[in-house]
Amino acid sequence: MTYTLVATCLFGLEHLLGEEIDALGFDRIDTIDGRIRFRTDESGIARANICLRYAERVYISLGSFKAQSFDELFEGTRALPWEAWIGKNDAFPVKGHAIRSALFSVPDCQKIVKKAIVRRLENAYGISWFPEDGIKYQVEFFLLKDEATLMIDTTGTPLHKRGYRPVANDAPIRETLAAAIAAISRPRENVLFWDPMCGSGTIAIEGALLARRIAPGKNRSFAAEAFPMLPKSIWQNEREEAIAAELPIGFEAYASDIDPLTVEIAKENIRRAGLEGTVKAFVADARTIASEGRRGTIVTNPPYGERLGTKAEAEELYREIGVHFRSLSPWQVYVITSHAGFERFYGKRADKVRKLYNGMIPAYLYQYFKK
Repeated sequence: MTYTLVATCLFGLEHLLGEEIDALGFDRIDTIDGRIRFRTDESGIARANICLRYAERVYISLGSFKAQSFDELFEGTRALPWEAWIGKNDAFPVKGHAIRSALFSVPDCQKIVKKAIVRRLENAYGISWFPEDGIKYQVEFFLLKDEATLMIDTTGTPLHKRGYRPVANDAPIRETLAAAIAAISRPRENVLFWDPMCGSGTIAIEGALLARRIAPGKNRSFAAEAFPMLPKSIWQNEREEAIAAELPIGFEAYASDIDPLTVEIAKENIRRAGLEGTVKAFVADARTIASEGRRGTIVTNPPYGERLGTKAEAEELYREIGVHFRSLSPWQVYVITSHAGFERFYGKRADKVRKLYNGMIPAYLYQYFKK
């Protein structure tokens, strides 16, 4: 059976996610801001959750239809085959979003969608009360330009929660964004990958996972593993295939920070990720690190002056690392920050700037290529 899936992502990561979807052998349908639709079989539901590095969630799309009124939303929702997924005891909470649509009240849309699903299930099961104490099917609607898409979440806990970071520092970068930054910097063998302001170690960990082709979701569970209509074997098979595709250790990453407590957190996260032999964490000042004659790439997320320190302190740090990082030439440097004046304080215009989002915070990836 063929399913239509929807993978969501942070704004700015659509291109990377699309390439990843293509590489996994899925049939891409279309791309809009923050989401991509594609077709696959039931095994692909497991593969997408286990292997997608830049996605936040994976949904099964039950259908789309025009909805300019509550009546159209109700009838369109009721026409979908909810009983194919939701049993008479199962839970089906509803949430969603509305963008540039006549139906802009999310709470009202939630009530209409819930009522329509109940009506459909009443007819399917011949009952009028649903205890909702069974398997949870999180229903999500997405209204864009008066077109409604109704979906069931297969992921559960968001995909950026890989499982290796139960404790983070005060200003963590999301794992999916860290993976994207690492991908843009092209981690590879024989080139040291170094985050000298590592915080909880996320960028170095994601760079290592990418370089060694380790599936980010292989060690966690997903909501759809409880869905009885999906064979349990697809999850085991996809995990085994993902593990078989991993590359042996041939890549080296450093995760260093000036704060010893932060480094201990990073070490623990590296251990949980199973990367002790790939990522080395240690205490060091980013303003004094040495290349030791090696080829290297710096990929880092310095303090923004918003949640860590003051803006003035961040700007002074940018000046100091600008001077020092240029002394490491021909190393490449990738810095992500929300500070719009970063280049001025760093002392050099970037060769390329890319706008990304850390959650809802806009940020800029400043890329300095070796000359």
